[in-house]
Amino acid sequence: MFPASFVHVKEVIIEKRGGQEVVTSAEMPLVKEVTTTLREWGSIWKQLYVVKNRHFFLQRLMWDLMEWRSQLLSGTLPSDEFKELKQKVTSKIDYGNKILELDLVVRDENGNILDPDKASVISLFRAHEDASAKVAERIKEEQSNVQADHSGISARIQSSPTHSLYVFVRNFVCRIGEDAELFMSLYDPIKQTIISENYLVRWGSKGFPKEIDMLNNLKVVFTDLGNKDLSREKIYLICQIVREGRMDLRDTSTKKLTQGLRRPFGVAVMDITDIIKGKIECDEEKQYFIPFHPVLAENDFLHTLLNKVTASRGDSGGQGLWVTMKALVGDMVQIRKEYPHLVDRSTVVARKLGFPEIIMPGDVRNDIYLTLVAGDFDKYNKTTQKNVEVIMWVCDEEGKCSICLGAGDRPVSEYKSVIYYQVKQPRWMETFKVAIPLEEMQRIHLRFMFRHRSSQESKDKGEKNFAMAFVRLMKEDGTVLQDGLHDLVVFKGDSKRMEDVTSYLSLPSTRTQGDIHKGTGLMRSSSSVGALSVSSRDSFTISTLVCSTKLTQNVGLLGLLKWRTRPDSLKENLEKLKLIDGEEVVKFLQDTLDALFNIMMEHSQTDDYDILVFDALIYIIGLIADRKFQHFNTVLEAYIKQHFSATLAYKYPILRTLKALEYIFKFIVRSRMLYSQLYEGKEQKEFEESLKRLFESINNLMKSEQDTTNVKPALLTVRKLSMTQAYRHTFTRNHSPSPPLTHILTVTHKEKLTQSHKCSYKQIWTTHSDACTLKTFLSFCIIKLPRSHTSVFVRSDLVRYVMHNHLVTDVFQGDTFKHVEDVVIALLRTINQTVITMGREHPLIVSFPASACLLLLRLMVSCSLLQDFLMETFLLFKDLIGKHVYPSDWMTMIMVQNRVFLRAINTYADTMNLKFLDNNNFEVQLWNNYFHLAVAFITQESLQLQHFSPTKRNKILTKYGDMRRLIGFAIRDMWYKLGSNKICFIPGMVGPMLEMTLIPEEELRRATIPIFFDMMQCEHSHSGNFKKFENEIILKLDHEVEGGGGDEQYMDLLQGILLECASQHAQLVLQVQHFVTLVKGLLERLLDYRAVMSDESRNNRMSCTVNLLNFYKDINREGMYIRYLYKLRDLHLDTENYTEAAYTLLLHSRLLKWSEEQCLPQMDFHSSQTQRQLKESLYNTIIGYFDKGKMWEEAIGLCKELAEQYEMEVFDYELLSQSLKQQAKFYENIMKILRPKPDYFAVGYYGCGYPPFLRNKVFIHRGKEYERREDFQSQLMSQFPSAVRLNTTTMPGPDIRNSPIQYIQCFTVQPVLEIPPRLKNKPVPDQIINFYKSNYVQRFHYSRPVRKGSVDPDNEFASMWIERTTFYTAYKLPGILRWFEAISMTHTTISPLENAIETMETTNEKILTMINQYQGDDTLPINPLSMLLNGIVDPAVMGGFAKYEKAFFTEEYILQHPEDKDKLFRLKDLIAWQIPLLGAGVTIHGKRVMDDLKPFHERMEECFKQLKKKVEKEYGVRELVREGNGGSGDRRRRWNKPLKAMNGGPVGPAPCCVRTDNPSSPYLHWGGLSVAPLPNPTQKGTFPFGKHL
Repeated sequence: MFPASFVHVKEVIIEKRGGQEVVTSAEMPLVKEVTTTLREWGSIWKQLYVVKNRHFFLQRLMWDLMEWRSQLLSGTLPSDEFKELKQKVTSKIDYGNKILELDLVVRDENGNILDPDKASVISLFRAHEDASAKVAERIKEEQSNVQADHSGISARIQSSPTHSLYVFVRNFVCRIGEDAELFMSLYDPIKQTIISENYLVRWGSKGFPKEIDMLNNLKVVFTDLGNKDLSREKIYLICQIVREGRMDLRDTSTKKLTQGLRRPFGVAVMDITDIIKGKIECDEEKQYFIPFHPVLAENDFLHTLLNKVTASRGDSGGQGLWVTMKALVGDMVQIRKEYPHLVDRSTVVARKLGFPEIIMPGDVRNDIYLTLVAGDFDKYNKTTQKNVEVIMWVCDEEGKCSICLGAGDRPVSEYKSVIYYQVKQPRWMETFKVAIPLEEMQRIHLRFMFRHRSSQESKDKGEKNFAMAFVRLMKEDGTVLQDGLHDLVVFKGDSKRMEDVTSYLSLPSTRTQGDIHKGTGLMRSSSSVGALSVSSRDSFTISTLVCSTKLTQNVGLLGLLKWRTRPDSLKENLEKLKLIDGEEVVKFLQDTLDALFNIMMEHSQTDDYDILVFDALIYIIGLIADRKFQHFNTVLEAYIKQHFSATLAYKYPILRTLKALEYIFKFIVRSRMLYSQLYEGKEQKEFEESLKRLFESINNLMKSEQDTTNVKPALLTVRKLSMTQAYRHTFTRNHSPSPPLTHILTVTHKEKLTQSHKCSYKQIWTTHSDACTLKTFLSFCIIKLPRSHTSVFVRSDLVRYVMHNHLVTDVFQGDTFKHVEDVVIALLRTINQTVITMGREHPLIVSFPASACLLLLRLMVSCSLLQDFLMETFLLFKDLIGKHVYPSDWMTMIMVQNRVFLRAINTYADTMNLKFLDNNNFEVQLWNNYFHLAVAFITQESLQLQHFSPTKRNKILTKYGDMRRLIGFAIRDMWYKLGSNKICFIPGMVGPMLEMTLIPEEELRRATIPIFFDMMQCEHSHSGNFKKFENEIILKLDHEVEGGGGDEQYMDLLQGILLECASQHAQLVLQVQHFVTLVKGLLERLLDYRAVMSDESRNNRMSCTVNLLNFYKDINREGMYIRYLYKLRDLHLDTENYTEAAYTLLLHSRLLKWSEEQCLPQMDFHSSQTQRQLKESLYNTIIGYFDKGKMWEEAIGLCKELAEQYEMEVFDYELLSQSLKQQAKFYENIMKILRPKPDYFAVGYYGCGYPPFLRNKVFIHRGKEYERREDFQSQLMSQFPSAVRLNTTTMPGPDIRNSPIQYIQCFTVQPVLEIPPRLKNKPVPDQIINFYKSNYVQRFHYSRPVRKGSVDPDNEFASMWIERTTFYTAYKLPGILRWFEAISMTHTTISPLENAIETMETTNEKILTMINQYQGDDTLPINPLSMLLNGIVDPAVMGGFAKYEKAFFTEEYILQHPEDKDKLFRLKDLIAWQIPLLGAGVTIHGKRVMDDLKPFHERMEECFKQLKKKVEKEYGVRELVREGNGGSGDRRRRWNKPLKAMNGGPVGPAPCCVRTDNPSSPYLHWGGLSVAPLPNPTQKGTFPFGKHL
């Protein structure tokens, strides 16, 4: 082995199994699983690659597995990373297997493959259920990117309450020339609102970030988005660009300009709706371009420009942002864990303007978002409007400040707004965040200073603040500032006075009516001491949004949270809680619950607040139970487990409500557990009594017949939590359950037995109980539960869980095993009987009874069972096998089921041999059920290993072996034990036995095929023959082979084994030989038929179908013969071969008689009762097909037969009238409708690569209308793409015939006319004769020119010989196929003289045909006639006469070929007869020619005169005489061509063309007169044209 570097020695494990050593790799199991999976997927990938279907998808999966396999083999992963990688690998394998429709892999909680031998049936079933659910969920997630729901949000994204958008700013391309601030955020263009914090990027004037460290690190995650946000119609990513510098970029003044002014520059906008909703899967490396749109004027508002751009796009001129984006699912903790390569600690987090949909306990937030909305400022004494700048500070009483402009930026001490140039009413719409410590909120206020900014630095320095405004963040009542717009009071006064906190803090800040009047009075009274005054001409509006988990805007909620400060208002605040909006309550869920339980604990000695607190709890829990707040369930669960600590809560009322009963009961249980731990079980009896009263109340409600649908879910929910506790306290050893629990188990109607029952029972069963108590409980359930589908479901559930939890423990020992056996016997028949009655699609059959039966069977196979039980069990097993109880990919579960069934069937077989084999106790039906069950088991799909991949096949064989062989040998043994009772199962068991022997397992076949001979021998000894067996075999064999059973190996085995068995029984040898020959012939045809059924070539399918129907016809199996007739008919109709479909149905009609005998319904004619009715119906269908195929001659014959029946037999003149009208229409169609002649093609299939029905055979194919040979050949080659085309027309030699390669030979052949006797020697119109030229033909010619002797270059006709091959087909065409095999071929050689005679005959016929066409139709164009006549009469074109004369009419030729004297005379006569035909044609041409072609016609006339003169001088005169009373204008008068000219026979004496004896007839009659010597030069009426007819 080389090279050595590629060879690695692997560690192995050697195990001894029996006498064999099994060598397996010592790699970890997961690596081996990945290796096996990759090999299996690799073979599938090749198949997908060939068909170009999903191979890229599988390729990506395999790449991932290969990479992870390398990581696993490295052995360097820490334990946590290894565990995570293991989960990814197993998840990927399971997902890929599901997509590829491979078997489901069941695993334990650690991800290892579950060994079915070490797990109970129940745990195995549960593992399958869990695995299926996980894979289904994974598929749902994977498909969510491309399959959106009605709202446009993918399923995976919709399933999560929190979403994020990752954005990486790659570059900003824009010509600014100054520093800039980029404010990026998410935007709703419909509502025109920003929905997230700004992400601030400070961009330098040199074209990269101001902080060089931020280059290639500008990453942000917009988070806290919920499903409501994703359901928005549109979501945009916007970027507002603000430049920092001079007032006007175009200002080139030499004066020093004011710098540092924030001025609007433009916006960049991109629609990201599809990205954020998951409709588009974003590659992390794919860059998106967001176009930039500048402001059009210095006073354009950024938000106005933003709305314009989102409504109608414009040209960015190549300026904008380059970003990458990806929609992420989950909160920041989850995102950092799942996407560490994208989101790290340096990634900026931009939160939503508002709360997320879930606020977890401990998630503290205290953000205030402020928006500068708009202002209105008077210019006062200035000539122009002011350039207003707003400066904001966050101040306390001492004036300290703290502000944050946007995510990713450092806090600043002040905020300066954008300046709009000379605008009276600026609209800023600038949003920023104010982050304030909670303890300082009471002292904080916001101060806004307004200042005019000048573009000149000298003027700007002199500007002072001209006004101010302020607002407090907390009200006097302790609530925070309300969300929304606030119209602030604008104050004017001294600039320094405005900065003094004491001068304004006591004044009103907002423009409420009362505040304004109050403030005005105050200011008026203090104006003399320099106080501030209200500016009535100026206004300023802001908007606030508070996102705080500690500050509320509701007075009532605040009073509840701080109930200790005002205990006198506690009752009022508790009552007001229900009036508070639910969204406000859930934001403060933990604080509210803490307050309620603290009230409860601190007032435990009185009951003043009990009901109010409990109602408040019910209200809160009811809120969370509402679908609107369902995501807060996890918050409540976390609170109960981690934060709740009230030990006395369990004492409070527990029946106040049902909607919140689940969580209330959880509080009760948890509280009681805490109390018991603290006080060592104190007050246990009181608690049990309260539980008892609870159960009694639930029982009374559940027993009610009234409609309680609104409370049932809550009752069943609390029951599954309470029944475990009740079971512990009410069940005692050797005692029945207490009455309350008895009611819970029995009073519920069967329609109320839902999933909640299973959960509650499971909690009881998993409770550790002793064996006697367990038996008592089980026995009680068996007795009390009614016998119904649903109750059997519950019984099965009971037994499954009990056995699952105790099967491997020491509980099942001694007497306990007897208890379990008693339970099994009591349950099994009930389950059997009920499952048998269930429908195939019943939902309960899918899992519970079936899996319970498997478990019961493991325990009861040693029991002695009676006949009724065996019958029921056989029916049950057969039903379960046939119903596919488990999904097809649950292979492990299915194989465990099969193994249990196999063991049970063999055990039952032993019982039958012991008790039901002798004649006294023999029960035919019991044994019949056994055999049908065994055959159903052996033939079930899950055991057919030949259909599985090698990997799967090896797994099954290694783990379970081939169960088919075991059960097959058992069937054989049981059959031979029947003795004289075998005849009872013939022919009933022939079909099942045949199905078994067709299984492709040689050892099984060799063991079971002799059963057939035993059946033949048995029937022969009973009735003297085995006809029943033979008929049944033929009938079933057709069905089984068509379904996929059987092969050539089976055919050989069947023949060899049966003949070998017959050789020992002389009286059966001949009959068995005949039977084997019959079956072998049928098998050959059936295998051919099956092989081509999936073939794209319909021709091959038709050929095999015809072979089969002919076989059934030969062996007189009429039913099967008719079955394949209709299959052939359907194939023809699919390709619109109506003529062939008609001929096919005609074969069926010929089996029927015109009689009143009854017949069985056949195929499409189920309503027919008698043979006459069926035949009439068939005839009407066939006539319709012939009409579509333009075979009106055949249709007329059927119409005549129907008309005769209507007229002479049934006397239905109405139908007779319809038939005659139809017949008349067909006659009219024959004369008026053009029917193109189809071409015929000879096709040879040479080489051993073809199936036997084509190999080395030649077929004559009938082409379609206007089908060229090239098109036909191309279509033929497409059916055999690997075939080699032979370009020669000669018969290939043995080297090609015996070659393994496929060869195809295709060429055109000419049909040989066979005139019907009724048309001979009669004047027949062209339309009628033309039909017979290409129909009803069985003989075909192919002529190939060859050169012999010396070749005269000036006259090729002298050496032009013709090799002619004549093909004879098995049947006439058209027929039931468009092709038939050429059964014989003959080869003849045509001399040059005979070739010349045939050419002249063809030319004369062509002239005559065209003359008749132009004589009868004035609309035909003249060009074809002009070309034909001119090509003959013009010596510059023609040359045929001269060449014939030079070649044959010489003394030298006559002397060398004296035997050709008659042929020379014939040729001369044909030349002479061409002159009158040409004359008639020139005459017609002269009448039809246009004026512009007159010169052409005159020249042609001149040439004709010369030619006529020459020919009449050399070969005599011929005249065509037409007589009649139609006159020259009678279109019916025409030249009639001789019928003989079409039969193409050898040259012989010529007939005569004579005048008709009927003067009124427009036709010339061609008689059978022989012409002996050369006629007189002026002979009239004779027209030699071929041999005598």
